[in-house]
Order: sequence, then structure tokens, then C-alpha cells
Amino acid sequence: MSRLNRMLAGVRVVDLTSYLPGPLATLLLADLGAEVTKVEPPAGDAVRTLGPRDAAGRPVYYDAISAGKRSIALDLKTADGRDAFLALADAADVVIESFRPDVMPRLGLASATLRQRNPRLIYVSLSGYGRDGPYADEPGHDVNYLARAGALAANGAGGRPALIQPQIADCLGGLFGLTTLVAALFARERDGRGADIDIALADVVMPLQVFALAELGATGRSPQRERELLNGGAAYYRIYATSDGAEVTLGAIEPRFWAAFCNAAGHPAWIARQAEPLPQAALIADVARFFGAHTLAECRARFEPAQCCWTDMPTLADAVTSDYVRSRDLVRRAARGDAWHALYPARVDGEPPADRTPHADD
Repeated sequence: MSRLNRMLAGVRVVDLTSYLPGPLATLLLADLGAEVTKVEPPAGDAVRTLGPRDAAGRPVYYDAISAGKRSIALDLKTADGRDAFLALADAADVVIESFRPDVMPRLGLASATLRQRNPRLIYVSLSGYGRDGPYADEPGHDVNYLARAGALAANGAGGRPALIQPQIADCLGGLFGLTTLVAALFARERDGRGADIDIALADVVMPLQVFALAELGATGRSPQRERELLNGGAAYYRIYATSDGAEVTLGAIEPRFWAAFCNAAGHPAWIARQAEPLPQAALIADVARFFGAHTLAECRARFEPAQCCWTDMPTLADAVTSDYVRSRDLVRRAARGDAWHALYPARVDGEPPADRTPHADD
């Protein structure tokens, strides 16, 4: 086991979350060595019924997001279930839940109650819109959070918005939950205090819009679909189609990379056109015609040696078996079943992480 997988050894986490944001956070906590106890209702986590099953009939989504954890079934609506949960929380370092804000208080398990019993407890709430504000009681999913944050309106093609895969707000919620609670663990080592952390999935998209927010504040202008540098307005940062129907990406933002692309394409006159105003409709059309006249193989031969921020667009199936992914050794077959797992994406002291163990039901 690598040092990465031992960094949070001894940290006990009680996980009341489901679907993606919270379970992603606790999956990564388990990767870092934390002991994660996943509390499920008597009928089991809803994710057990979602998605495909492997050859043995196991739910692959559930197994993937629950690896490295142990699961127990508790009915928190009963006295026995609450007592069992309180015993877990009393001995825990972290409790993380993803209910709507009124659920845990109604059960008699609010953050204040748990932290009065265990002052060193770090309580993390991941909800759609946080504990207060006009939407606190509303349900939502990733597409709703992206829309509320003003991020969805700026993306898409052909005059239409586009859904984004993977689920950005959901995944960010898990990652902000992870980083905040790890910071709280560090702070607790200095002041001995637990923490009450409230994270709304609709909030976590805003920090990623740092450049757009800066421009909005300075000019009053919101990003416009296919009119910005990074959403299709620039010829040097776009997706293009080849003559044989493949799709390729160009990300030649820096002048030296754009020049390398133009020279490799045999169009050095394009170099000076990088500064044309956005959206660069005429230059985009010229570059699109170039790609439309060449096959993927021809493009690879020209641009891979040029180091100009050009790549083809493999499917996920192609990506996981690529030389790059294999060389990093961070995507592997699961220990149980045939699913692929993306391990914690870091090497520590030169070592990649160890394989995840299958989750265990108590």
C-alpha cells in the first residue's frame, strides 16, 4: 500500500450520502486511508438499483462508488436505528450527509445535536442549495445547479445549449466537500474543535468561473455561447471534423503553439490572424475546411510531431487502454468484476495508489 493510501489512516467517517457527490467524496477519503462506514436505509442505497450489472449480476455503479467502504443498514426513523447511528457518530471524526436541510433535524440528528455529543466531530452537509436561501427546500440535479450558476448558458454549439458529461456540479460538490473536511481535520489538530460545513452544489460552480466573473464585474458582460475564447469563439480553441468523420481538438492558445499548428498545416499566413476579434467566424471556417479535407491519419502525421496542442478525440473505451493512461497506472480493472476504476489521481513519493478493495456489507 502506498503512502497516499495511508495519509488519513485512523480517520473514521460515517457516510449517509447517496448518488454521486457525497459518495465520490467518501470514495476518495477511503483511497486516502480513512475508514468509511456507509449507512444505508433498510431497503439499501438507491444506487444499487441504477445502471447496468456485471456478469455476476452485481450493480456496477454501486460497486464502483462504494469500493473501499463497509456498509450497514439502519432505519433512522426508529429509536434503535437512531441509537446505533449515534454510537457511530460519537466515535467518528466525520459525518457526511446529502439530505435536504430539514431531514436530519427532523430525525433528531442535526449537526448541533451530534456535535454537542462529540465536540471534535466534523459535520458535512452536501445539499442542492444549502441550508438557507430561497431554494433551500427545492430538489435539483446537476443540470439545475449549472443553470442556476449561469454556467450552462455559455456552453453549446449551433446556437443551442449543451448538457455536460460528467456531472460537473455533482463532482465539484464531492471535491469541495473532501477538501473542506480535510482542511477541517488539519485545523482540528491545532485548535481541538470540530466544524459544521454547509456546501451547496449550486454554489460550487461559481469558483470555476473566476475569469468570467472578473470580466462581468469589470464590464457587465456575461459570456456568450460560441463567442468566447474557450467556448468556441476562437479558431485556435475548437473541435473540428476530419474528412473521414472523426473529431479532433485544437487548443493552441499560446502564440507559439498556434504558429506550430499553422506551419504544420502548411498555412503560415494564418499565424498573424490569431488576434482577429472574437468570434473568429472567417478563420474558423478556413480551419474547418482544412480539417474537412484531411483524414484523421493525415492529421496525426502532421500535428502529433508538431507539439501544437492538437489531439484526436478517443472514446472512453479507447482512452482507458491508451498508452498514456496505461503509463500513469491510475485506471485499472476493479478487484471484483470487470468494471474500470479511476483511482485517486495522484502519485506520492513516486508511487501510484494501491487497488481499491471491494465494499463490504455488514
